[in-house]
Amino acid sequence: MSSDARLTLITRPGCHLCDEAREALGRVVAVTGDRWVEWDVTDDVELERDYGDRLPVVLLDGKEHGYWRVEEDRLLRDLTTPQL
Repeated sequence: MSSDARLTLITRPGCHLCDEAREALGRVVAVTGDRWVEWDVTDDVELERDYGDRLPVVLLDGKEHGYWRVEEDRLLRDLTTPQL
């Protein structure tokens, strides 16, 4: 699974925290102009194994940034801080 989006949200259907995470990512990208993609663990056995008990999970540039709740201020800071 590859994408040109910097943000990935890993979810499952019927997850209320996933719904909240979608809304939070919407607010973040409205500020930064970034895009995000969503991956459903029910479509991928490996994702289910790796993340199934911690959903939703946010990946930033392919690395885990957080799970269960989106820390919007931290994510905004990390998206706008130049990489070293």
